[in-house]
Parts: sequence; C-alpha cells; structure tokens
Amino acid sequence: MSAPRSPVTAAAAELELSAEDVYEAMARLPGYLDISVADFQEVYRLALDHALDRLFGGRRARDLMHPDLVTVAPSETLDVAARRMAEAELKSVPVADAGGRVVGMLSEADYLVRLGAKTFLELLVRFMEEGEALQHRCHETPVSAIMTAPAVTLAGDADFWAILAVFRAHAVRRVPVVDAEGRLLGVLARKDFIHACGLEARG
Repeated sequence: MSAPRSPVTAAAAELELSAEDVYEAMARLPGYLDISVADFQEVYRLALDHALDRLFGGRRARDLMHPDLVTVAPSETLDVAARRMAEAELKSVPVADAGGRVVGMLSEADYLVRLGAKTFLELLVRFMEEGEALQHRCHETPVSAIMTAPAVTLAGDADFWAILAVFRAHAVRRVPVVDAEGRLLGVLARKDFIHACGLEARG
C-alpha cells in the first residue's frame, strides 16, 4: 500500500516520474536493480517529500509577510480608498472592520468591474468622456459594495504547504495574514514568497 502523499508532492505533479523516466534511469545503473517501477516511483515521492520539507518546512507566513497594515474600511468611499492605495503604491489592500478583522480585499480589478471597464486604458477613455459621472459614482459608493469577500487569508503559523496551496488555488497576488480572531497581522505577496523560497524561474 502506498504511503499517503503530502500536499507538496500532490501540488508538484510536474515533478512526477513517468515509467519511461524510471526505465531510463534503471538502464543507466551498472548491474541489475531488483525493484519495480511502482516501488521506484514511491521511493522518489517519499524522497521528494523529505527534501521539500527539509528545504521549506520551517517557513511560516508570519516570517515571510510584510507587516504593513495599510487597510481601508468597508464604509469608506471608493475615491478615498483609491487615494490611499495610490499613496501606498498598492494594487490591492485588505478591508478591515473597526476591530481590525479582515472582511474583504479591495483591488484595482474591483474598480474596473464596478466602473464597467475591462482595462485601465478603457477606464481612462471613459473618464475623459464622462469624468463627472464616474467621480460621483466613486464618491457615493462604499468599499463594501465592490470589495471581494470573504477575503482569502492565511493564519500566521501557516506553513510552506498551506501558503503554496493558497497561491495555487487562488488568482491573488497578496494575501492578508491574520491571527486566530481574523485580525490583520500583515500581508504576504506572492512574489515575496517565491523569492524567499528561491522558486524564481531560472533561464
């Protein structure tokens, strides 16, 4: 019976050995190796799990996050929130209630959807044509009306496997890191996670 596979091995399907890979490797060994293809593949999977755990198992979200606590409130209007995001040079920010609990995420994409544009160039054209109407809409609309909720979050003690699973499952670039009560501790960016683990594509 095969040993249970870890989340990382399951997520790293592109690293799987095919039967052809195994036959080729065994053909290069001097002498005869008394092991089946299935056993060879199982040893590889277990070794891969061990290597990845040794390299990345100690990583925690709280160690990799940025402790920046730039947030917007659900009741703030879109124009106020946009100014805060622009000043902080951020494309997305957590939306937090009065107790600091994360209730959603606000991103540039949310603005595009709300204002009926597919790209920022399209939005710019619309602004030149109907700027006053767009300004009024942003001034009258609260963040809660367009934010993505609930937000995808990570616990502070989330390990490498949990972080990897979140970034693989969700098309997000920044994930709020929260405590047990859902209060914001910081934000983990996908690019920072990749850099910290040395996972950048190598040319």
